[in-house]
Amino acid sequence: MTDAEADAGDADTGDAHTVPRPPHPYDPSRTHRAYARLMLETMPEESRIGLTLGFVRTFGIPGIARVLAGTGRMESAPKARAKATGVAMFALIGSGVDTDEGRRVVAGLRRIHERPDITPELMRYVMACFTVCPLRFIDAHGHRAVTDEEREGAYAFHTGLLDALGLPRSPDEAQLADVERWMRAYEARHFAPTPQGRALWTATSGGLLAARLPRALARLAPAVAASLLDPPLRAALDVRPPLAPVRGLVAYGLRMWSGARARSDA
Repeated sequence: MTDAEADAGDADTGDAHTVPRPPHPYDPSRTHRAYARLMLETMPEESRIGLTLGFVRTFGIPGIARVLAGTGRMESAPKARAKATGVAMFALIGSGVDTDEGRRVVAGLRRIHERPDITPELMRYVMACFTVCPLRFIDAHGHRAVTDEEREGAYAFHTGLLDALGLPRSPDEAQLADVERWMRAYEARHFAPTPQGRALWTATSGGLLAARLPRALARLAPAVAASLLDPPLRAALDVRPPLAPVRGLVAYGLRMWSGARARSDA
């Protein structure tokens, strides 16, 4: 969210660490492997775009936009900032949170985020974006949908990361769909246009997202980037909706790109 990702969300949570087990038994290590394979091997480029969109999504929260804009680094070097975010998250996904490498990354995140304007709820929202948004993008634009096993692995990773960071989680969240519902409710309360959010979008919508997109679509950025935002986020960032034909072209192009990559890897 801030220089922690650059260099490496307000709701009642009740009893933050009393979380029910998932609705049926599963092997956490097996599901984590399935999630890690999806993100790092099966659809790594799609995951990278989705993670970037998760990063952009945080610009719609005024408190986060103020923190990011206040550093001055996102607007001056957005590619480097987002790349470092991806490096940290993919390292955690690849190694797991409860490993020497995972604990090293978590310690860095905790250390750099220890500042009064970064509340636990803001951090909880950011971590939700980084977990949910890549899977949303894969479901919408990947050559296949995310499986139940991969989704369970993502939920296990998310809750493990929250615990490692000492962040609260709601006692009624038992699966990733609950995390996504919490995200939507949080956004409904807090999404709002700000000068900082608009400036961050301007700094990232062209070069940063273009660098993640397939070459043919990258030439059309930032119109393509705007097509990847949903209506609530477009409103929060004060972005004009692209024309329907542009949105259709982007969706078609991304699906074809993902399918071609899958066939070449087979």
